[in-house]
Amino acid sequence: MTAYTINFNSVCQLNDEQFYQLCRHNPDIKFERNPTGEIIVMSPTGGETGNRNIEIAGDFVIWNRQTKLGKLFDSSTCFKLPNGADRSPDIAWIKQERWDQLTPEEKEKFPPISPDFVLELMSLSDTLKVTQAKMKEYMENQVRLGWLIDRKNRYVEIYRLGQSVEKLQSPPTLSGENVLPGFVLDLQIVWD
Repeated sequence: MTAYTINFNSVCQLNDEQFYQLCRHNPDIKFERNPTGEIIVMSPTGGETGNRNIEIAGDFVIWNRQTKLGKLFDSSTCFKLPNGADRSPDIAWIKQERWDQLTPEEKEKFPPISPDFVLELMSLSDTLKVTQAKMKEYMENQVRLGWLIDRKNRYVEIYRLGQSVEKLQSPPTLSGENVLPGFVLDLQIVWD
């Protein structure tokens, strides 16, 4: 299970509406698009990664319902980033005030906004180099906080806007810091 990049640019380059329609007409396929317009066909996750994703998402949902500070999104949500890429982080969160600035149509399609927070949980088909490049792209597009979690190697990278990447081996928890105030992810659900 691996991701494939397809370059249609020599034949035609899909505009935003065409890419949106491609995704809508192929709901069983997860697509992303890089800044140069190449389409990336993402493979589904396996059972262990899917289980960890939903367990992590559960903690985010509970926190977000209690704080009511923003909007939470799963990996099926595609965001139109300022650099032109269309990306679907495993988990994304946007501060309520920023979300409210979008029009109803922008909210309904691929929201043209960078999340405030993203999380990428590596599956067996992911490579560290590609996932790190994706995290760097998020930061270049003004994501304020990002977590890259490699459960197989019990490894985490924390990305903060305008700062160096912090690398941790087997941390017990991760803090949402000032981006996700009061949120703490217990990584036991990832490492077990």
